Amino acid sequence: MILDAVQLRDLGMAVFAAAGVPEAAAASVVDALVLAELDGLPSHGFSRIPFYTDQALSGKVNAAAVPQVSTPAPASVLVDAGNGFAFPAIQAGLERAVPLAKRYGVAVLGVTRSHHCGVVGLYAERLAGEGLLSLIFSNTPAAMAPWGGSRASFGTNPLAFGCPREGRHPLVIDLSLSKVARGKIMAARQRGESIPEGWALDAQGRPATDPAAALGGTMIPVGDAKGSALALMVEILAAALTGANYAFEASSFFEAEGPAPGIGQTFILIDPAPLNPGFAPRLEALCGQMLAQEGVRLPGERRFALRERNRQAGVNLPDALYADLRKRAKLA
Repeated sequence: MILDAVQLRDLGMAVFAAAGVPEAAAASVVDALVLAELDGLPSHGFSRIPFYTDQALSGKVNAAAVPQVSTPAPASVLVDAGNGFAFPAIQAGLERAVPLAKRYGVAVLGVTRSHHCGVVGLYAERLAGEGLLSLIFSNTPAAMAPWGGSRASFGTNPLAFGCPREGRHPLVIDLSLSKVARGKIMAARQRGESIPEGWALDAQGRPATDPAAALGGTMIPVGDAKGSALALMVEILAAALTGANYAFEASSFFEAEGPAPGIGQTFILIDPAPLNPGFAPRLEALCGQMLAQEGVRLPGERRFALRERNRQAGVNLPDALYADLRKRAKLA
């Protein structure tokens, strides 16, 4: 089913309304999921809605939670998401943190008792639009073993970097520390497709091509031991620093029952101007040197191109997902 951005948003809002999610919280979530679909990232788009709404209905997500924002130090912001959705909590925190970064040159935002935060690169893009550099970290429920180990200690632990460019799309680097995002395996299972060998291992440590077996095993870190070390870094920054649950303490994003995941996110916001008023031309010197080489494309450019194309052509939702969402919205 081909849907444009407005139709996507209307459908998403109807599903969340039927699940009893307050309109403001629903809008924060749905707007992020629509952008993920437009950017060609369906694993972090509407395929997440059944999981989100089932957890709202079961109480695993406190859909009515009001984020509690505090400023424990002049350039530090802490948000207690109250085991609600991550999107409104992050939005509330950034509203406080962005002015602080512009005042002091740097600010740190921590979010605790949080949930799945979607495409981390979208926050980096937003902050670049404010003229800020950003580093963003989130932990996720356990899916990767430490290098040399056999039990999952870390999540796929996404991180992002955003950098403003004058008159151009920002530079956005967005990656998870597994070879692929776990959501891609979930999406493959929903479509009834196999996955490539090398993405994950089954519970016995063997290469998995069956998504169900992969989800019952562990993800393979990008860069092997180096990726595992980076996942540890993100775990410390996102969870230890914010007081959130570690990956091995967090419940699944994909199951309706059980305790709240209670994970964390950390944002580091930097205004480049105080350190280097000539930051913009220096950045373009680097980008220009790279782009002068045949075949080079800056990170994020493909996503911006897909977004523009999909705004014109619409997004193709799988028929089964579309039917499920209509049923949940009581439209079928």
